[in-house]
Amino acid sequence: MKILLKKLRENALMPMRGSACAAGYDLYACLEEPVVIRSGETVKVGTGISAAIPEGWFGAVFARSGLSLKEGLRPANCVGVCDSDYRGEYIVALHNDSGMDRTVTHGERIAQLVILPFLEAEFEFSEELPGTERGAGGFGSTGK
Repeated sequence: MKILLKKLRENALMPMRGSACAAGYDLYACLEEPVVIRSGETVKVGTGISAAIPEGWFGAVFARSGLSLKEGLRPANCVGVCDSDYRGEYIVALHNDSGMDRTVTHGERIAQLVILPFLEAEFEFSEELPGTERGAGGFGSTGK
């Protein structure tokens, strides 16, 4: 699959995989100067790119495990959804879960983009739903 990207700023970097079998493509911060994210704060960090994801697919923006574990930074919405018709800049709202201020610099890997298929659904209200063994049990109801 080929995905067209547009550089919105000259210093934007191409998403890259960390290994041949990696599912995610690293997204890089595109910054003129470092950004400080204070403890408990959320800051929007641009990537300097926009993309044309083919219809029937979408881009899911996930945390990078290393950045989350080592620096306490993760996407604020946990998983971002980039629809196939979105043509704006890919921006990651990074949240600082650590107890210390963190600095993000240009070219730092801030999240990963995974391209996934989209399945269209049609919703319909019904007076009753088909029964199951589980029923309405939730929040730990299947654990023994």
